[in-house]
Amino acid sequence: MTLHLVFLVLGATATAFVAVLATLALSIHLYSRRRVVQDADVAIVLGARVWGREPSPVFRERINQGIDLYNRGLVPKILFTGGLGTGERLSEAEAARLYALEKGVPDGDILLETESRTTFENMVYSKRVMEEHGLGTALIVSDPIHMRRAMLMASRVGIDAEPHPTHTTRFISRSKKIRFLWKETLSLLMYLWLRY
Repeated sequence: MTLHLVFLVLGATATAFVAVLATLALSIHLYSRRRVVQDADVAIVLGARVWGREPSPVFRERINQGIDLYNRGLVPKILFTGGLGTGERLSEAEAARLYALEKGVPDGDILLETESRTTFENMVYSKRVMEEHGLGTALIVSDPIHMRRAMLMASRVGIDAEPHPTHTTRFISRSKKIRFLWKETLSLLMYLWLRY
């Protein structure tokens, strides 16, 4: 194989890889705008960082979205997810529960999944909780850019769900949004690679 041919193959491979990344990024961006407003048995609020006993701003926004769905009568239950993150002393789900109680959500309408450390585990353990409580349908709540991967994982574990992302993403500046999208694109690529 000549050096010229090697460069052609490498160039074609790099171009194909960039095209795949661009396609995934576009699909994430387009999907982030999808929000289904309908009744469901439960809102599954995906966990995020906890600062001491307080949900981080990112997590707080997700929790507020779940509470809003509950207050509007779209769901009778809220399932908070998330175990102990690095350096955390209170599980993400328990921190969300305490926050929701302060906002007036009855404890009997709150369900917890406190084992997960990843988005996929969020879905696996949430499915288990749903089955234990006879819940069939869900609205998944997370950041808009996170929704594409989250919904693929929900489908994979057999959760009958629709997306209901927060109204805004955690990143406001254009550069931060691009970095978050880039990170999520790589995470989605890795998930698809490992799955298939």
